[in-house]
Amino acid sequence: MRNRQAARSRKPRRFVPLLVLFLLIAAVRILMLNGADDPPAGSPSDKTEQAGNRPGGDARGGPFRILIDAGHGGIDPGAEGASGAEEKDMTLSVARKVYELLRNDPLYEVHMTREDDSFIELEDRADISNDLEADAFLSIHGNKYDDPSVSGIETYYDSSDSLLLAQAIHDKLIRETGFNDRGIKREDWTVLALNERPSILMELGFLSNPEEESRMRDPQWQDRVAEAIVDGLNRYFGG
Repeated sequence: MRNRQAARSRKPRRFVPLLVLFLLIAAVRILMLNGADDPPAGSPSDKTEQAGNRPGGDARGGPFRILIDAGHGGIDPGAEGASGAEEKDMTLSVARKVYELLRNDPLYEVHMTREDDSFIELEDRADISNDLEADAFLSIHGNKYDDPSVSGIETYYDSSDSLLLAQAIHDKLIRETGFNDRGIKREDWTVLALNERPSILMELGFLSNPEEESRMRDPQWQDRVAEAIVDGLNRYFGG
């Protein structure tokens, strides 16, 4: 009896280490197989997943399609400034500057509704945005009012999915220009109401205000505004 009991007691001592070793090897192999399917941190798959969580972003992770709309143009001069300058020239100048800042950034694919002094119907501008499936439509304008003392920046949106875009860019514009903050407003302007994409319309200041118009026509001021718009886009898309 004593020998049999001794024999039974020794078998588990040999078996347990072998069983533990087998289980450890199996666990390591399972972990290695699972890890092979996981992309390393910062890989394209990881960036794509992060991009899908960006406001206004999608699973592509960029490039995001940006459509810059220089307000007015051609037979439609827009507002006449205090000096007699026309709104369409200021809007095109700022639009070109935004385009130049974005065109070499791999995060963006940038387009313009007009690149020269041409007339484009409002409905056609919205159609371009919809056909392009733009991730952001930015319409650039200058304001006017009978009272020349009125000043400041306004940003408009129409649908709720455009509000975050409006906030991101409006805040940067106010900080950069120091102009009076006239707020973010919901309005069914044609280029916004017919637009099925995230879209905003920016009134960069009052051309009817002599002091503001002078700054709005200054190329250096326009450079800063273009940078503010791009900074707002980067904030919106998480770039």
